[in-house]
This record gives sequence, C-alpha cells and structure tokens, in this order.
Amino acid sequence: MAQLTIPVDDTALAAADTGGSGPAVVYLNGAYADQSHWRRVVTELGDGFRHITFDERARGKSKQSADYSFEACLRDVDAVLAATGAERPILVGWSYGATTAAHWAARNADRVGGVVCVDGAMPYGLTGAEGEERIRQLFHKMRFLLPLVRPFGMAARMSAAEHAEVNIEINAIVDAIAPVLDQVTCPVRYVLATGGNLGGGDEEMEAARASLEPVLARNPNILISAKVPSNHSKILRKDFAAIAAAVREVAALTAAQH
Repeated sequence: MAQLTIPVDDTALAAADTGGSGPAVVYLNGAYADQSHWRRVVTELGDGFRHITFDERARGKSKQSADYSFEACLRDVDAVLAATGAERPILVGWSYGATTAAHWAARNADRVGGVVCVDGAMPYGLTGAEGEERIRQLFHKMRFLLPLVRPFGMAARMSAAEHAEVNIEINAIVDAIAPVLDQVTCPVRYVLATGGNLGGGDEEMEAARASLEPVLARNPNILISAKVPSNHSKILRKDFAAIAAAVREVAALTAAQH
C-alpha cells in the first residue's frame, strides 16, 4: 500500500492507495473521523478492488487549514483523484462523507462510477437559529473531551467552535440535499442504521432516514441496499459486511453500464 501526501490549497492530505487493477473505491470519512474507520470494509472487500483512503483537513495525519468548508472538502476529492489517477471511482461515504459523495457525483456525472451512502446524505438537518444554538452548545460541552478522543479518529485538530461551524454548515447542506440527489445519474445505494447517536435520538434519526422516501420515489438510480441494526456511530464497525455488499452491487452495475 502506497502512503501519499497530497498538497491542496494551503494544506496537505494524508492518503493511502492499495493500487491494483480492480474498480477504484474512494472512501470519504465522517465529519471529524479519519481513514482508520474503513479498515473492516476494506478487508471485507479484499484485493479485487483498489482502495483509496484519505484524511480530511485537520483530521488524522492531514495538515490543518484556514478553510474547513464543504466546498473545500469537494476540492479535496478532486485533489485525491488527480494525485492517484483513479478514474470513475465508486465513492463510499459515511455521514458527512456521504453528503460529500452525493454532491461530487451530481457535479461530476461523467467522472463517477457510483456512490454508496452510509447513514448520511438524507434530506434532514438541524437548521435555523434554534438548531445552530443546539449544535454550538453540544460542542461547547464537549470542548474538553475533543482532544482526548482525537487519537481515536473521533475529533479533528480544531477548536470546539470550529467543530460546531462544520456541523452547522453540513446540517444546512443536508437539509437542502433533495434536489442534488434528484440530479444524480449514477447508481447510488444507501446503507442505513436504525438506532440513534450522539446529538440525535432514535426518533430524530428515524425521521432523517424517512426523509429519503420522496427521493427514492423520484430517482430510480437511488435505492436502499440495507437497513442494519447498529447506530450511526457503530455502523462501520458492526455492519461492514452490508457496506461491502453495497459496494459490490454498485460495482456490478457500473461494470454492466460500461
């Protein structure tokens, strides 16, 4: 496996590329996570695929930046693809990364093979003044915990306020994602959890997942591959086999189309 350092804007991303001739799979992390969370999915899929992982800005081993915006994350996908030469990749995103994958696919229909969204990219978010205040309070309460969980890939090298701003922005983006999903023309498969998570109880998370139903009715390219028993935080660890199955499903559809 090749370890890469990829320059982009004012920063540099830590990445890894297994190489190989199989379909390229690019993994997009949760908002504050690092590439280590994909280990089980990569192992389950095996060496029939080319696996490309990377840490977003200020996550994992990547450098810090003056720009942690969603648009910066989209530029980072471009930088990773340029550096690795991967063509028509399958984008596999968890949480924040699922939204990144959906937006990138909608903007780059001729460059993407397919998308797997893992418990993310659902048209539901905490928005408005009340939602923003709830998010800021949550991260303010967590400000002393964030540095402690950072070594485990659960926080970024950001202040609590910067963590909150990333979360506020992505909530507004997912709340408005339905028209973006309507535009996607490649195969998209969702793997959804069923439980709650930090910051969102069972009922709230189920409402988020139910928000997909009108999108599924409008766009035949998008289907739910599996609903699994774990929650948002544990899905990569507990249900890696279902995620790998969704990747294989998308890979087969992509191969049949080309």
